[in-house]
Amino acid sequence: MNDFDYLDEKSVYLDAACQSLRPRPVIETLDQYYLEYNSCGERVKYPWGEQTDAMVEAARQKTLKLLKLKPKDYFVSFTLNTTYGINLLLNEISSEFVQKVFTSDIEHNSPFLATMAMAQRLGVPRVVLKRNVDGSLPLDENFAQAVVVVNCAANFDGRQLVNLKNVVKKVHADGGIIIIDAAQAMAHYREMLEKTEADAICFSAHKMYAPSLGVMVVRRDLTPKLEQNFIGGGMVDDVFADHYLLSAEANKDHVHTIFEAGLQAWGEICAYAAALDWLSARTRADKKRLESCTQELDEFLRSNPKIQMVGEQANPTMSFYVEGLDSHLLGAALGKQGIMARTGYFCAHYYLDKVCKYPPLIRFSLSYATRESDIERVKEVMRKI
Repeated sequence: MNDFDYLDEKSVYLDAACQSLRPRPVIETLDQYYLEYNSCGERVKYPWGEQTDAMVEAARQKTLKLLKLKPKDYFVSFTLNTTYGINLLLNEISSEFVQKVFTSDIEHNSPFLATMAMAQRLGVPRVVLKRNVDGSLPLDENFAQAVVVVNCAANFDGRQLVNLKNVVKKVHADGGIIIIDAAQAMAHYREMLEKTEADAICFSAHKMYAPSLGVMVVRRDLTPKLEQNFIGGGMVDDVFADHYLLSAEANKDHVHTIFEAGLQAWGEICAYAAALDWLSARTRADKKRLESCTQELDEFLRSNPKIQMVGEQANPTMSFYVEGLDSHLLGAALGKQGIMARTGYFCAHYYLDKVCKYPPLIRFSLSYATRESDIERVKEVMRKI
């Protein structure tokens, strides 16, 4: 827990589903970039730039290794966040491959709105599939010539796409394209994504103990189905009066540049590589502590008859409301006691508000930074309230 020693005892951070706290090795790597080799990647030949290039390439390779995917089949591009990555993909998939768009009811606004915009732009039907209670997706649809965008873990109760592998196989067997929103899975459930052969996996580094950054893991054979319409510096090898040569066309090792227009967040990418090392080094004890804290807090909340939980199983991301008590007021009261939690609908308005008709909720999202004393503090304050 020394990696979060800057967090004082009175501060209880329970908003990791939005963005996790950063351990010291990650912060130090970002500082090191700015203090020791602040330079542009893939553009310069002096030693600082060479070090940046090495760190960025390591980040790409570590990402594929973490997901157990082969570089000959996949590449990694960096962007702003999950939302940006999903939108970028949906705006560049050629219309000739899209006759229908699918998403699910428990989605974050990122895929929910992006699929809505894609369907409207192309004039094709959009289908919102109802996920099962266990998070699985029904597979009785025909996904031919379809784009499917779904999450593999919900951001309000953590329920997982338990039939993820079968979903990917079914979509591909039908001749569709599938994009996975993995924003809520990469920090603590990345094993479920190992060897998942989706067409693209999008997630946010800032939810997995790294700086603010978006990551896209994309199948190489998806690129012929794209129409490049977001172009800029860093993407081209040569430019003429009325045409240009893309770096990805000139060199297959530069295929990642098709999504990396302009200057990238080089320092953040370097720190992301450090976060991957830090995550990989988490021990069984670290995981057990998170599991124990999750179970204890979940049991405490469910034991109060006035507290209505969303979801049926204990999860580090848990949402609830208290009967007769406004969640925003409760969140403010908790905040005054040093307990930081999110209130509202967590960018999942359609499902939580329109489908379930819940009042605004409170979300506690735990992480490896959560201490046993944090749980005791939450219980103490909640009892008083």
